Parts: sequence; C-alpha cells; structure tokens
Amino acid sequence: MPEKKLSIFESYLSLWVVLCIASGILLGKTAPSVATTLNEFSIYQVSIPIAVCLFFMMYPIMVKIDFAQVLKSAKTPKPVMLTLFINWAIKPFTMFAISYLFLGYLFRDFLSGTEVLANGEEVELWRSYIAGTILLGIAPCTAMVFMWGHLSKGNDGLTLVMVAINSLMMLFLYGPLGGLLLNVNAMPVPWETMVLSVSIYVAFPLVAGYFSRKIIIEHKGMVWFNEKFLRWLTPVSIFALLITLVLLFSFKGEVIVSNPLTILWIAIPLLVQTLFIFALGYFVLSRWFKLSYQDAAPVSLIGASNHFEVAIATAIILFGLSSGAALATVVGVLIEVPLMLMLVSVCKKTSYLFSSNQSK
Repeated sequence: MPEKKLSIFESYLSLWVVLCIASGILLGKTAPSVATTLNEFSIYQVSIPIAVCLFFMMYPIMVKIDFAQVLKSAKTPKPVMLTLFINWAIKPFTMFAISYLFLGYLFRDFLSGTEVLANGEEVELWRSYIAGTILLGIAPCTAMVFMWGHLSKGNDGLTLVMVAINSLMMLFLYGPLGGLLLNVNAMPVPWETMVLSVSIYVAFPLVAGYFSRKIIIEHKGMVWFNEKFLRWLTPVSIFALLITLVLLFSFKGEVIVSNPLTILWIAIPLLVQTLFIFALGYFVLSRWFKLSYQDAAPVSLIGASNHFEVAIATAIILFGLSSGAALATVVGVLIEVPLMLMLVSVCKKTSYLFSSNQSK
C-alpha cells in the first residue's frame, strides 16, 4: 500500500490561513462593500454565498465516510467507547473550563470591548471568543484525522469507525451540548438557528455524501472513487475553507490590526486544551485501559483534534461572519496542522510505552 502524505494544501494549511488573514484585511480596507454585499444575500441569518462555501467544505469530508465500518465496531468496543467518552464526556467541558480561565479571567483585560451579533444583541468580546472555543470543543475531528491516524501508523480501521460514529453523534449531541455551554457562557442561543445550522452543515452533507458515495461506487467502482474522485474533491474542501476565511477576515481586519495579540490570546487556551486532551487520552486512559499502540494513537489524536469546518459554519450562522466567535474558530485552523503533526511525532517516538499491550 503506498505511503500517504499530506497534500500541499494540507501541509501548509497554517500558511494559507495566514495569507487569508492578510488578504481578508486587505479586502476589508480596499473594498469593504464586497463581503458586506455577499453577506446580505441571506435567508433566516444564513448567508447564501457563505452557505455554498461551507457546504463544499463539508461534503468532501462526509463522502469519504464508510458507514458500513460502524457495524464492525462491536468487535473492538473498548477503544471505541474510550474515544466516545473523551470526545463527548470530557472534551467539551474541559474546553469550556480552560477557555474561561484564560479568556474570561487571565486575559480578560486584553480583550475588552463589545460587539453586536447577527441577531442584534450586544455581548462582551471575551464571551464571544469563548463561544468560538466552545463550538470547537464539541466538534470532534472527522476530516484530517484520517491522515493523523495513518501518519502515526495507528489502526486505520478504528479511525474509519470513529469518523462514522462521531459524524452521527454530532447530529444528536452537537446542538444540545453547544446550547448548554453557550448558555453557561451567557451567550444568546437562537435554538431555531442552531437546529438549522446542524441540519445544513452536518445532516445535509452527511446524507448527500452517503448517497453520492454509494451511487458513484456502484457505477464507477471503489478504485475510481478513491484515486480519481477523492483526489479531485479534497482540494475543493480546502479551497472553500480559504474563501470563507478571506471573507471572515475582511470583517475582522480592524480588530486584528488594532489588537494584533488577539489571535495569540485565543490560541493559548486552544493549545493548552489540545495538549491536555492528548496527554489524558494517550498517556493516562489508553494505558489504563491497556490498549495497543495501534489503538491508543488514533484514540488520542481523534480526541485532540477538532472539526473546525463545523465550528466555523456554526459560529457564522449563529453569531455572524464578523463575530468574535467566528474568529476564534479560525484560530483553531491556524494552529491545528503544526500542532497535530507534533503530536503524531510524539506518538511514534513513544510507541514503546504500549509494547506490553500489543498482544492483548
């Protein structure tokens, strides 16, 4: 089997995000009406141009999922249950606690000011940034985690199973968990908009991906699907993401120019959360449950990474393209690739810790 490698888009995703920041700020300075005009084409707070971009962010991810793998998870329940426990019972709440500690307490004086959300309500900026981190924390990765698991030489089958299960879990848990934690953060939660967000950016791409995958494989075969269709489709997802980021930063340019350290303040709790969840999953829980290295690596990497596409989409539809919540989710994109590559390296260098569990 040929060795998988990150594409040029994936390898330099952080660089592309930085370029999008610069391009968005420049667009906001030179043509401020462009993004505003695009965002005005809306239905129930849903910007049509942005919705199109976000669909093409999500669909390429969903079409890769083989839901037939879910049935095989019964054969290996321990790593599957541990991954679900980390993703849904621990990670959302530690993300809230850590981001509140840093953004709501330690860095609060650096994040002063208010903003007006898409629904007209005025909130403090630091609460808006925390809202973005919450939306990241409740969205387990179902995209690039395929690559993290493969690069760490982990169990690709487990990764496939967890991507399918987490995609289904998001349909039922993303809205309630998000609403609960956003309410604790004193952020307005328009429930109709939350349901619409999950429907548009999770359910619709999930259904479209499932049926189109089935039809394409039946007519063209698995080899053509993997080698032709997915090869063409993957850059589409990242390109749609980058267009969305340019539009987002065309709104947030003034905030970044006047407060250049804002991204740093947001990045610190996201970094701490990622390292904490990885360490808990890899060095503590996986060893406690006596998992093999091939299972421990994907369990920990899935828990540590975020589905930033869903988080960005939800932040935009709930609070607006120009919101601090949307900006916070983008910071997650900025740090994700280099940080996850570092954790993959940690896994490979410490695989010997699980040598006694290999035959269990």
